[in-house]
Amino acid sequence: MINTDKNTIKTNFIKEIINEDMKTGKYEGRVHTRFPPEPNGFLHIGHAKSIAINFGIANEYGGKCNLRFDDTNPTKEEEMYVKSIIEDIKWLGYDWENRLYFASDYFEKFYEYAVQLIKNGKAFVCDLNAEEIREHRGTLIEPGKESSYRNRSIKENLDLFERMRSGEFPNGARTLRAKIDMSSSNLNMRDPVIYRILHAKHHNTGDEWCIYPMYDWAHGLEDSIEKITHSICTLEFEDHRPLYNWFLNELDVYHPQQIEFARLNLSYTIMSKRKLLELVEENHVFGWNDPRMPTISGMRRRGYTSTAIRKFSERVGIAKRANIAEIDLLEFYIREDLNKNSERRMAVINPLKVVVENYPEGKMEELEAINNPEDESAGKRKIPFSKEIYIEKSDFMENPPKKFFRLGLGREVRLRYAYFITCTDVIKDESGEVIELRCTYDPETKGGSAPDGRKVKGTIHWISAEHAINAEVRLYDRLFNHSNPAGAKENDDFKAFTNPNSLEIKNNCYLEPSLKNAIPGDRFQFERIGYFCVDRYDSSSDKLVFNRTATLRDTWAKIQKSQ
Repeated sequence: MINTDKNTIKTNFIKEIINEDMKTGKYEGRVHTRFPPEPNGFLHIGHAKSIAINFGIANEYGGKCNLRFDDTNPTKEEEMYVKSIIEDIKWLGYDWENRLYFASDYFEKFYEYAVQLIKNGKAFVCDLNAEEIREHRGTLIEPGKESSYRNRSIKENLDLFERMRSGEFPNGARTLRAKIDMSSSNLNMRDPVIYRILHAKHHNTGDEWCIYPMYDWAHGLEDSIEKITHSICTLEFEDHRPLYNWFLNELDVYHPQQIEFARLNLSYTIMSKRKLLELVEENHVFGWNDPRMPTISGMRRRGYTSTAIRKFSERVGIAKRANIAEIDLLEFYIREDLNKNSERRMAVINPLKVVVENYPEGKMEELEAINNPEDESAGKRKIPFSKEIYIEKSDFMENPPKKFFRLGLGREVRLRYAYFITCTDVIKDESGEVIELRCTYDPETKGGSAPDGRKVKGTIHWISAEHAINAEVRLYDRLFNHSNPAGAKENDDFKAFTNPNSLEIKNNCYLEPSLKNAIPGDRFQFERIGYFCVDRYDSSSDKLVFNRTATLRDTWAKIQKSQ
């Protein structure tokens, strides 16, 4: 069972650091954070946690949080990603006010700082290529080897760096490297590259630059320029913190504090943007916003709510050690929110026709149905009933087992909000498949109760055939059938664990007519089936498309599995 008791959440060590800083007057009592995505893909559920931390902490302390794009690699970054990230963060409910920045806003300042580092004798232009730099770097147990270009004069370095900027040299011909310590136990401190030559058009600066800063160089300087107080990063940047501090100390500029926390990992999910891009490019999914993807855009399209994602992010907490959160917990919060806020509707996904033989020909009556038992203010609606209806195929068995409480030959069940019906005959096709049922109804049981007090154990949903509207229903399941596809030892290729049944498309599904005016993004609980959302992209006034957001708990499925 999922434990949702907030008292079980571990102490937030980041807040402890900030509380101590507030006591000592560090940063003049300010709290200023930032969320710094790289626009090289869509945001995923792991980013949602980071967003919640940075914006949440700023809000809690009455501080500020910037949205800043770390756009230092023009070969992988696109304006499309920038727009999607902005949209996703707004949808999650966070506001950066007027503080939207780009690393590219500071390219000129980065260059000036690099020149300052050269003048201080702490940076040099290196002619080694990428492979040679790797070879010189050394290993965890062996020190690196200094570049033969390390001792160039300051004058020569300034000249070469200026010529790098002017576009005189081809890609990869030269780099600018920090002059630190090739024998350091931390490989990041072994004369790291600060700038590389890259003749590529940038989404924000166009062709203005042909040299681009490395992330480690830009990261600390961005924080410093924006006067960030607490630079909250994921754990993989812990080994980069000495370099973060070294750059700021050598330049003698404003110095934020970098704090690392464990990134969110989720079972049955891939959280690497590089691997997610593979899924997109190799057509394992239909794009970044495919409802099976762990992207915020995909989850929104599937029908997940921003409230549930925020609650999940808060519940998993902030830790110093990496762990894997259970996807069941995320689904718990999705169901909890949808159960409270989604109106109920009836839909038949796998239709089986039923003719109520003793119901008057041509008669139609409107029956009253509750929109949401969890929310009395949601009111009620009218649903039509007629002689011919559809029920789910799975709600009928010709020879049902003992614990099957639905419709069978000679059995009586309750139609939700309608009448008691009894199956009297079964119509089959040439292959023996059941294609139609003949039933009778008890007109004294209108509303679902019998005046003589008799009880029925089964209640099933239905749709009036004459009034049904047609829709396409997409049944989504988990994209992977392994709990840890990225770390599975059985196969090196994570894509080997994709679930072949992650999407099942059902055409000619029947819905109650009240759904005719549903608009993209609307969410409903299809009674006894699950939670569904009108697709934001493929649904239109001419064609309704519903995505399954989450299933309901199905006790009968458990019984079948146990047998």
